[in-house]
Amino acid sequence: MPLYEYSHNAENRIRVSEKTAASVVSGNSEVARSILEQIRQKYEAGKSTVLVAMEGWYGVEWAPLLRGLNDWGKRMSIGVDTVFAAGLFKSKDMIMQYKQPYLTEDPSFGIVCEDGVLEDLMDEEKCEALREKLIHSGNQQTAGCTAIFVIGYGSGSRKFNDLYDLYYYFDFTRQPLLWKMWDGRLAPFGWESSNPDYNWKEYYYIDHYLLLRQKDYALQRMDYYVECVDPEHPKCMPRESYDEIIRTLVRYPVKEVKIFQPGNWGAYRYKDLWDVPGLGCNAWNETAGPELSVLVDIGNDEMIQMPVMNLMQYPEEFVGSYIHDTYPGVLPFDVWLNDGYFDTPQPAERTSMPLHLHPSTDYVRRNFKEPLGRYETYYVAEAYEDANTWLGYREDADLEEWERLCRESENQVPIENWRDYVIRWDSSEGDLYLIPPGTVHGHGGNQLILEMDTCTSNAGTEYSFFLYDFARKSWEDSTQDMTGRPLKMHTEHGFCMDKCRREKWVKDHLLAKPRVQDWNKEYSMDQYDTVPEMPFHIERIHFDKHGENSTGGKYMQILTLTVGDKVVLRSKENPQYQSQIEKWQSVIVPACFGDYELIHEGAGGCTVVQLRWKKG
Repeated sequence: MPLYEYSHNAENRIRVSEKTAASVVSGNSEVARSILEQIRQKYEAGKSTVLVAMEGWYGVEWAPLLRGLNDWGKRMSIGVDTVFAAGLFKSKDMIMQYKQPYLTEDPSFGIVCEDGVLEDLMDEEKCEALREKLIHSGNQQTAGCTAIFVIGYGSGSRKFNDLYDLYYYFDFTRQPLLWKMWDGRLAPFGWESSNPDYNWKEYYYIDHYLLLRQKDYALQRMDYYVECVDPEHPKCMPRESYDEIIRTLVRYPVKEVKIFQPGNWGAYRYKDLWDVPGLGCNAWNETAGPELSVLVDIGNDEMIQMPVMNLMQYPEEFVGSYIHDTYPGVLPFDVWLNDGYFDTPQPAERTSMPLHLHPSTDYVRRNFKEPLGRYETYYVAEAYEDANTWLGYREDADLEEWERLCRESENQVPIENWRDYVIRWDSSEGDLYLIPPGTVHGHGGNQLILEMDTCTSNAGTEYSFFLYDFARKSWEDSTQDMTGRPLKMHTEHGFCMDKCRREKWVKDHLLAKPRVQDWNKEYSMDQYDTVPEMPFHIERIHFDKHGENSTGGKYMQILTLTVGDKVVLRSKENPQYQSQIEKWQSVIVPACFGDYELIHEGAGGCTVVQLRWKKG
């Protein structure tokens, strides 16, 4: 599935100390020289052989840095020896035996590796041999300075922790990792080169979690952090500087780098709003969520890019104590813009999402060991002629027949009378559809939907159970047309989860209305109706020039500007903590942010739509 990043106005400009700003070293050659300077200092302090761990996330390219290390090693008369940690792992067959219980026979989903650690995949004898080599080398007196670099996943294992003189962690963001994975260019655990047959389920259900637990350890152990998204232009900083950056960033409103995904129901409103080279149609545009990255400007003419999940080092400040205590390690929200604009009338089978539903927390815990179900809302940000949403079943629909037809079709054979089963609701701007788990639904098209959901998995695993996709072909990005294979369905899971909610119940419970909560002459706030099983509120703030809001020190909020040009969010207590968002952009307001004001920098009215957890 193709992804396109869009970083316009995504910079997070924060104030850090001059010492921290000056401490960041950028560029492949300069980072290599800086590393060897640290080694030289260790040598001058009495270490003739310096042992260095170079741990990192999937996707890091080591070759450019190694060239720089070898080049500078010769210039600085430092001997450079390298050991690749890929050689420390068990055989590929043994690694797959370990993974198999989590991959399962299910063609679409696996089971989360809840407790595994990287060391589970490492060979004891190989690790012991390296340990003995490092001990011997570290105690050996040499004629000059020598560095031994242990490079790659597992290099910073606890098995060797007590031996290293320097520990570097190389970070990478999710989108370029996925590009490598889909192109068969990713080198997973135990592979010295890429594995073109690497299964995506290995990453989403196992490797992500092993990497994450290793990263959590590494961020506490490391001496230096290296942002390595561009292998030719890494940015290296001491741990103290990295810690100050994260500690500071979590007190600001946080913008993320958007992603766009074309799809078989994708549309074209994006052409009027954004210039995204290569994007042929727009189905999903993610504006906030745990799988995105952040750009950080600390005032030194360099932009540091890192996963937003790095901010979970300060979970109570970021997501709030209730979410942290209830769902440890989870950033539980996703926000998307679903495109639905066509300049000419199109049939529903072209404009509509697949008819699908989502699982509850109980279902994902029992079946996939995920922490949180998928609770969803559609907010109609723009409505065009014939705007509509599919939600629920008709009162007279024969649902046994519907299930039989979906199972027989499996999206290969058209169900000609599919409209006899699902309900079509006409949409208007400002409508909100609540979509609790087990409710059949789909964006019907001819509208721009602000979709605000819970995020089931920090790995980014998608839990949408497709029942029917009109037996149509899907988007093929290489040819920029709808010639791809039809989507796979998930009828077994879907009908296990289907609550069979019909028209009257949907009308009474899921077509939410806004109720005014606060009003004054400057601004007002309303809150949409909800149902008990939905864990979050959807609220709106309306103002012309100035509005106010608060996290109460406990509610992480995600705000999206849907009416207005540009808005500045500014802390009332610390005005330097601020950020500007443009129309259709989202911003995460950390739970610790407190009281703040919203300042509209354009003319006319302004509306900000807010997503927040009910409990705090």
